[in-house]
Amino acid sequence: MKQTLQLKTSQHLALTPQLQQSIRLLQLSTLELHQEIEQVLSDNPLLERLDDPLDRSVRLLADGAINHNAATPGESPAPGQTANGEEGNGNGSGSEGEAPEGGADGGGSGDGDGGDWGEPGRGSGGDDEDGRPQLEASPVTLREHLMEQVRMTCSAARDCALVELVVDALDDNGYLEEALDDIHARLPEELEIEFDELRTALAMVQSMDPPGVGARSAAECLALQIRRMPGVPLVTRRMALTIVEKYLTWFAQREFNKLKKALDCDDEDLREAQAVIRQCNPHPGAAFASDVSDFVVPDVIVRRAKDGWSVQLNPEVMPRLRVNSLYAQALKQGKSETQLGAQLQEAKWLIKNMRQRFDTILRVAQAIVDRQRNFFSHGAVAMRPLVLREIADTLGLHESTISRVTTQKYMLTPHGMFELKYFFGSHVATEAGGEASSTAIRALIVQLTGAEDPKNPLSDSKIAEMLGEQGMVIARRTVAKYREALKIPPVSLRKSL
Repeated sequence: MKQTLQLKTSQHLALTPQLQQSIRLLQLSTLELHQEIEQVLSDNPLLERLDDPLDRSVRLLADGAINHNAATPGESPAPGQTANGEEGNGNGSGSEGEAPEGGADGGGSGDGDGGDWGEPGRGSGGDDEDGRPQLEASPVTLREHLMEQVRMTCSAARDCALVELVVDALDDNGYLEEALDDIHARLPEELEIEFDELRTALAMVQSMDPPGVGARSAAECLALQIRRMPGVPLVTRRMALTIVEKYLTWFAQREFNKLKKALDCDDEDLREAQAVIRQCNPHPGAAFASDVSDFVVPDVIVRRAKDGWSVQLNPEVMPRLRVNSLYAQALKQGKSETQLGAQLQEAKWLIKNMRQRFDTILRVAQAIVDRQRNFFSHGAVAMRPLVLREIADTLGLHESTISRVTTQKYMLTPHGMFELKYFFGSHVATEAGGEASSTAIRALIVQLTGAEDPKNPLSDSKIAEMLGEQGMVIARRTVAKYREALKIPPVSLRKSL
């Protein structure tokens, strides 16, 4: 076989660094976007941010006084206009980037009480600890709460050590998951700790607040709370204890007929015992958990307009960027290519891609609102089927672009906060030949189960039959799938006395 050299011409799509950055910025969430911007600001000195979130922050001075980070009298505020015509997103005024004046938020030399906090040596004239506001205390943990009670009740050091050992073995819900035998087995033999001593320490923990702490099972947790519950008749207390200790599984599965037969009682007695059990907290230690809630900030806001519904970007999530005027002027005067020249080009790219990102989000959000007008007017039951291709064809974009835009981007509506992907869903055929959205069917299932008779709840087959009467052809297993996705219990667990 003879080897030869051949020349061919072909075309292929190359992703430039600017296009790669545009795609990456488009798929970032609001939090990830701000983290990306902070990283770029620390690496590129030619880029500045006009809406620094720390401009109005409150800081502590060395002596513990409050210092408001505001512009002092006589100090020129930060310029609001951009240099060389470069601005973050084009719709923010220059005043947003300016520092507040002296007495705007208590940081200057105004005559109000707040103006004295930022100056050392000057109190507010009151008696509230030298005019300094108190900082929020850290939340008390379950262990700290229990150990405070131990210090007040235990006198012997050995007893306190054993109780502390049991407290350290509790989980976040206040349960003792490890068996006492295992705890006793791993203790050093030279301490000569008897098993009865450890059992006494557990009993002391179970007598503490909150009621139910130190339990080894859900039945024991409920029983501990029922025994300490005041104002409960003796007969009702005994019946409730019998249920949680022997028939808790039947009670959880709402097998009321079996319970009445086993307890030899009527509906009224069982209803009173059920009310007592429902007052108990199966997770007594959860109240001391320090989980911080995650708050979602909307990217777009939907408001009613004269001609329908309009969408606007949330200015709180739109960072305002500009090119540093000092460096830009120096580069204009110099003719040589330096590292600053490349960083200037990167800064301009970022500002341009930021504009394109928010413009694309706004266009996609407006297209979604135009197709889901009935949802904004009547709620989830009026949601229509929608797929990514429909929005992509309308805006002349690729489906992957629509997918990036609708991921982790949120819309604030009169009906609540929703991710943009919430408005897309599969369809179900109707008897009239049309289509119904799966989101609308879920909303109807919620309405039907919410209005059902608690003594005779609707089964999945009955719900499918009722949806069929409204023209929606849907199978029982599909109803079960939607019900489980909505976290609605099955019919046996929704039944009540």
